[in-house]
Amino acid sequence: MWKVLFVTSEAHPLIKTGGLADVSGSLPAALHGLGHAVRIVLPAYRGVLEAADRLHLVAVLDVPGIPHRVRIFEGEMPDSGVPVWLVDSPMHFDRAGLPYTGPDGVDWPDNAERFATFARAAVELAQDRAGLAWKPDVVHCNDWQTGLVPALLGHEPTRPPTVFTIHNLAYQGLFPWADFAALGLPADLWAMEAMEFHHQFSFIKGGLTYADWLTTVSPTYAKEIQTPAFGEGLDGLLAGRADRLTGILNGADYATWDPANDVHLPHRYSADDLTGKAENRRTLRARLGLPEPEKEMPVIGMVGRLAWQKGMDLVVDALPELMDRPLQLAILGSGDSRLEARLRRAAKAHPDRIGLYIGYDEGLAHLLEAGSDMFLMPSRYEPCGLNQIYSLRYGTPPIVRRTGGLTETVVDTTPETLADGSATGFVVTEPRSESHRLGVTVGLVF
Repeated sequence: MWKVLFVTSEAHPLIKTGGLADVSGSLPAALHGLGHAVRIVLPAYRGVLEAADRLHLVAVLDVPGIPHRVRIFEGEMPDSGVPVWLVDSPMHFDRAGLPYTGPDGVDWPDNAERFATFARAAVELAQDRAGLAWKPDVVHCNDWQTGLVPALLGHEPTRPPTVFTIHNLAYQGLFPWADFAALGLPADLWAMEAMEFHHQFSFIKGGLTYADWLTTVSPTYAKEIQTPAFGEGLDGLLAGRADRLTGILNGADYATWDPANDVHLPHRYSADDLTGKAENRRTLRARLGLPEPEKEMPVIGMVGRLAWQKGMDLVVDALPELMDRPLQLAILGSGDSRLEARLRRAAKAHPDRIGLYIGYDEGLAHLLEAGSDMFLMPSRYEPCGLNQIYSLRYGTPPIVRRTGGLTETVVDTTPETLADGSATGFVVTEPRSESHRLGVTVGLVF
């Protein structure tokens, strides 16, 4: 049995902005089910304090750089019972908005201080200096928000080994020198060999440089980030640590993502009885204001950030031609304000063809997977992706680009893969709005 401290900035179902939360909710639960002693440590955001089960105060810590002591609450993850420690610093986490941005969608100006406070508290927990009589065998950190943890543990005389997982290298936690100086961190962290990155302080570089082992969420992405095309300026560092970098393909929690048992679905179904899928399509259309067409046409679903990475601009650019095709689009997401505006205009112009929900709704995400006929992911790059995995479970063939984990989870439909029964979706190569993919049954263009 291993004792694992899992350090993350979000974990479903307590708080979620993307795939990191799904992994942070399901992986500790899976390890817990295998008999390992896992503790999740998470910032005590306002909504998290309201959602966690059985909370009680277990420790109070002095953390450098802030004027008050930090409280540690212990509770349980609602779905799995995995113990969770919440780092409660009200001046940093008790506020409206999302974990990294305010209600206006703009990054919190004190994010460096917020996540430095979180990291310092996690180090105290990892070093058993919180009076809880528990010290992990390994500390597992995730993405830039936790990058300081391996760096600070690296300055301890004795410490547990650390693992740092890269869920998306594009998000690096970059801050100016003034923020670094104000944090009172060890001076040697401001160095090219440490956490300085082109005259900025890079949180993610702390994990990449100091962790004992690096992982990312697919074998293909582990190779891609060692190249200039995908390395975000850190490819040299990652190539230099290639002997300590492993790509492990993401999985899905089928206790949550299974159409036969999905609590979010009005009509459940399975591979043996697909009746409920058509019923869910009707419900999805009604939910998004799409009419039932006189002639059969497929619903193409999309869930995710409205961002350049996800290729949403390609879809928007292709909308004039898409609207000439016999299909409806069901889109759930938020992000780039310009893309949001363009999609709103398109949905207003084509109310019978485009169903749009700007924001995030967990239940609608499940319904969209179940009610769509196909699922579109034209990502320019994708470390792994989870929605294509969910789509396969829900009988919703994914249409993806050949990149990252999409390459490893979707088998392209060709005469050969149709003949041997291995085809699971449609794979295109070029991320261009005008590229045509022959063989896609609706003639989809993106």
